[in-house]
This record gives sequence, structure tokens and C-alpha cells, in this order.
Amino acid sequence: MSHAILLLGGNGQVGWELQRSLSVLAPIVTVTRAECDLADEGAVRRLVRNVAPRAIVNAAAYTAVDAAEDDEAGAARLNATLPAILADEAAGLDAWLLHYSTDYVFDGNKPDAYGEGDAPDPQNAYGRTKLRGEHAAQAWRRHLVLRTSWVFGSHGGNFLKTMLRLGRERDELKVVDDQVGAPTSAALIADVSAHMLSAVLKGRDAAGLYHLASSGHTSWCGYARFIMAEARRLGADMRCTPESVHAIPGSAYPTPARRPANSRLDTRRLSNTFGLVMPAWQAQASRVIETLL
Repeated sequence: MSHAILLLGGNGQVGWELQRSLSVLAPIVTVTRAECDLADEGAVRRLVRNVAPRAIVNAAAYTAVDAAEDDEAGAARLNATLPAILADEAAGLDAWLLHYSTDYVFDGNKPDAYGEGDAPDPQNAYGRTKLRGEHAAQAWRRHLVLRTSWVFGSHGGNFLKTMLRLGRERDELKVVDDQVGAPTSAALIADVSAHMLSAVLKGRDAAGLYHLASSGHTSWCGYARFIMAEARRLGADMRCTPESVHAIPGSAYPTPARRPANSRLDTRRLSNTFGLVMPAWQAQASRVIETLL
């Protein structure tokens, strides 16, 4: 076994930040979809055996939530089959597997934050395939499965970047106000991932499923208003003011995939096990807005 960490999906929002955060732990072998077809089982197995890493970090996923409704098989190849292959190969190497999942494994009907012990009930194809991926990753004992929510960052596409662009172009916006969650930065996910991986590689017995999200929560509308206010505070030329972001119900903005009304995740297990405090989502979002501006 080499000392390397194998990182899949290094070009994505979280993968981009993982290239930075994991580099202090070990040499990183980063593989993009262009270099290895992650839907090709043989290619994935050859890759893992060639690298023989001490840990595999899987940040690759099929994340087009609405497209997955018509392409569940395609979503499943990346979200369910790939982690099953990685778990099998990790077991052969006695390596750790760190895999990411989502708030979309829940139905969103719970009134407060979801804990790891709450029963999943995904309401869309993306959530179903991600839940299968969780189970696949958990089949190998040396696993860390991290559920996160509302991911944003300076790299890749996300709601925050879309709102910054639209806020420059439009005088007013209509944004869904009856879905709540915690916007969580890719940088935070990457930093916490590195902290957790470092602990288990040093022998800490902390395998399992964890919820990882910023503290606090908001609606998509509240999030959009915050983005407009922060961008203006930082001197950006925004046509849209926070007051001209209008709240609408999710029913007024129908999408092919049903979204959970409540995406809040209880992070106490993570905090208690690894001695971490989750920062407020506002501080994380403000940093990214400043970086983008």
C-alpha cells in the first residue's frame, strides 16, 4: 500500500477544496472523469489497484437533481455503483473510504433537524441513488460517510453564484421561502474531512455516518437576501436589493424532482466525536462572496 490518498471528483466544488485540505496529510492522487471513466467498473478497479492508496476520498457524484428523474440509471452508476466498487477495493487494501451523501435522503417532513438515526425516505431519484451509495460505502467497516447540505463554494456552480449573477442583472427576484436548510461551504466540508481522515488514519476508532453542515439555518429566500445584502456591503454593483427578493412557495416554482421542505442536519455526533464546532453559515457565505467579488 502506498501512502497516497486517492481523490475522485477533484474538479467538483468539494473536490477542488479537498485538493488543498488533504495535501497536508499525504500525497494526493487526483483523478477527474476525463482521466478515468468512473462509470467503467474495470477502469475504476485498475485505478485503485495501481495507486494502492491508504485512503480513498470519493467526491464524485451525479448531482443534476432534476435530470436524475429521467436518468435514474445514469445517476445510480455514479451515486450507488461507484461507491460499492470503491468499498470493495478499499476492503481489499484495508484502506479507508470517505464518501459524501446528502440531506436529500430524507423526506423533509420532520419539524426539526435530522439526526443520523432518523429513517431515510428519499423523495426523488437523486436521493434514492445517494442512499444506495451510503449503504454501499458502509458495507466496508473502514468508512466515513458524510451527509451534507446546500453546498456552495467559489469553484463550480451553485445557488450563491447564481444569485450573485442574477442580482447584477435583475431589479427583483422571486425565491422559494418554504424550504429550509444550512448553506454549507465546500471549504468547510474539505477542512472537516481532512480533520476526520487524519484522526482515523492515526488509529482513531471513529468509523461511521456523520452529518456535516454549517450551524444555523435559513430558507432559499433568506439566503438570497443575505447574498444581496453582503454583496452590496462589499461594494458590488447589484441591481437587486434584499427587499426586492420576493418570497414564493415551492409550489409556485415546480421542478421535476421534489425537494425536501426541511434539510436541517443535526451535527452533534460529528462535533462530539471529533471535538469540532460548526461555524455559522453566514460567515462561510460572506467569505465566498468576498472571494468571488
